[in-house]
Amino acid sequence: MIERVAISSGGNLARARARMVERLRADGIRDERVLNALNQVPRHQFVEEALASRAYENTALPLGFQQTISQPLVVGRMIELLIAGRAGLGRTLEVGAGCGYQAAVMSFLATDVYAIERIGKLLEKARSNLRPLRLPNVRLKHADGSLGLPEVAPFDSIILAAAAPAVPKELVAQLAPGARMVLPLGLANGDQLILLLERLPSGAIKETRLDAVRFVPLLPGTE
Repeated sequence: MIERVAISSGGNLARARARMVERLRADGIRDERVLNALNQVPRHQFVEEALASRAYENTALPLGFQQTISQPLVVGRMIELLIAGRAGLGRTLEVGAGCGYQAAVMSFLATDVYAIERIGKLLEKARSNLRPLRLPNVRLKHADGSLGLPEVAPFDSIILAAAAPAVPKELVAQLAPGARMVLPLGLANGDQLILLLERLPSGAIKETRLDAVRFVPLLPGTE
């Protein structure tokens, strides 16, 4: 895990970010490591300039390409599920890099973050957003996220930022012993929920179904 100083974003925005973190704490995010990571990353730099004034609201915002940046509470909740009871996230795979925000947050908790995005133009936007932050342990790749990165596996943590219609077997196969994966899972009735998968010492996979959520669908291929 890499120690870095807080990223300066201007007084008003820094105060808005601190207030966002306090709201997330009140809404149930308890892991101070996760809250601190959220407080380190200037979310306003990852959204369109016209939406910067709303960056620290607990809401999803459009990114273009029919994609959104997830609401901070969901980002915090999913990362907290991954890291609970562990020293850190370890080697982490993110499927659906989007604008790069979640990868930036996880960079403060992981040894390495490999973030995959299937939309090439959105990946370029993520690169541009991340460049000023100079996060040495974040790597971006234009690829089909549903296939993971077998050449880099196994991973200690895997997180999906798009709803899968079923548990992706290719990603489960890339979990290290004791690893966890958290993903939005689409249900037959159209609902979605957070699914936590844990690879037990025996090699078996334990599934835990959690909160209702709403994500864009996980799509195959690249564009």
